[in-house]
Amino acid sequence: MLEKKEEKISEIDDNDLEKQMSDAGVFFGHDVSRLHPKMKPYVFGIKNMIYIIDSKKTMEGLNEAIKFLNNLIKENKKILVVGTRIHIKNLTEDLAAAGGFFFVKNRWLGGTFTNFPELLKRINYLKGLEKKREEGYYEKYTKKEKADIDREISDLNEKFGGIKEMTNIPDAVIVLDAKKDEIAVNESKKRGIPVISIIDTDQDPSLIDYPIPANNDAYSSVKFIVDQIKKGINK
Repeated sequence: MLEKKEEKISEIDDNDLEKQMSDAGVFFGHDVSRLHPKMKPYVFGIKNMIYIIDSKKTMEGLNEAIKFLNNLIKENKKILVVGTRIHIKNLTEDLAAAGGFFFVKNRWLGGTFTNFPELLKRINYLKGLEKKREEGYYEKYTKKEKADIDREISDLNEKFGGIKEMTNIPDAVIVLDAKKDEIAVNESKKRGIPVISIIDTDQDPSLIDYPIPANNDAYSSVKFIVDQIKKGINK
């Protein structure tokens, strides 16, 4: 079992920031039966049989991720945010809106990166339907036919709305939960796309280019990380 380290929890530049992190539950990992061996360097100790994540490692991960994102933004690179767990969908869209990023907040569609030409066909089909509707092409259709088309457009926007203007694979991906959206991570790795992700104590950080060790189950923790990224990229 991992023993508690003797050193104090890392100091953070903003004296109030560590308290905010603590209040948000950022440091709380999983119970002691669920530790990925490669997460040991990111763990500060154990409290009540729960692994406590090292605040210094969290801030280091955040700073590295924000620095990387800002460099991409300066170069007008394209970034995609992925977060499909029900309770964090709004955070996915909020982060995308703050940075002008693409997003996937519903189900990740297999082949989004590995079979991108097929995805483009579906997106172009959606755009074609929307263009015809805007031009009044469907006015000659029956009420039921128009309702069916409206429903199809709505369904397709649920799937592709956040990536409708993505004409090529992105230059980086932010995954709010790499375990839930592991297919997105795997496809990113296959296509050589750098991945930023919040990593909890039961996950493998070596799969992520820019890991941010933190609790990714609690809404408050994910929101804290998202808010810090939003602040960091808008300075």
